[in-house]
Amino acid sequence: MAASLDKLVDQLSELSVMDAADLVKLLEEKWGVSAAAPVAMAVAAGPAGGAEAAEEKTEFDVVIKEAGPKKIEVIKVIRQLTSLSLGDAKTLAETAGGKVLAEVGKDAAGEAKKKLEEAGAVIEVA
Repeated sequence: MAASLDKLVDQLSELSVMDAADLVKLLEEKWGVSAAAPVAMAVAAGPAGGAEAAEEKTEFDVVIKEAGPKKIEVIKVIRQLTSLSLGDAKTLAETAGGKVLAEVGKDAAGEAKKKLEEAGAVIEVA
């Protein structure tokens, strides 16, 4: 049976585009089906599945990459954003990859990034 299916596939592959379109119409009429319906269902199902897979991130970390030339200003902003002591804020400012804020909302992360960058730091929101 596989050999006969292979032969049929070969014969169908030799059809012109117009002949293939006519064949589709004839089969739709004979079997009472539409070739467009399964394609439309597949297209409709595609974006819905992708939306579930790409959940929006809700918690962000504000990470200092570099304190920059105005380290004292950066330390002041770190102290405003956190409850760290002066010494701990200084250590954090000097630690590349240190988390200034962890698991905060998008708005809070954006605001913290803005303040720290205005003070001269290089910041990453992850």
